Amino acid sequence: MAMSGGGGGLTNEPNVTPMIDVLLVLLIIFMIIVPQGRKTIDINLPDPTPVVTATPNNQQIVLEILPHNAFAINKESVTKDNLPARLHEIYDPRPDKVIFIKGDSTVKFQDVIWAMDAARGAGVKVIGIPPKDTK
Repeated sequence: MAMSGGGGGLTNEPNVTPMIDVLLVLLIIFMIIVPQGRKTIDINLPDPTPVVTATPNNQQIVLEILPHNAFAINKESVTKDNLPARLHEIYDPRPDKVIFIKGDSTVKFQDVIWAMDAARGAGVKVIGIPPKDTK
């Protein structure tokens, strides 16, 4: 009994179709998940040609982030633990909820973001960042 030379034998070629299907599914999953993982902070950029007013606004609140976890609200020194409570004292009676935040060049960004979060927790709606002082 001799077997005929038909195509019923084993082949050594790998079947890559299931592997390609799995890779395409993973590619689609990553294309959907990656854009959802991005987080942003909404900011309003200042006007590049600002109009200079002659009278300064004395009701502006400026929060300075200084080195070694030190903060100052309009040159008044405040500790990190007392900052949220002091911001609540200032902003609870105010109708306009605007603050300007100035960070020292030696502080970490996480300290500035923490101060922004504390201001948002106190009810601040608009956070401004003044331009760097040119001395």
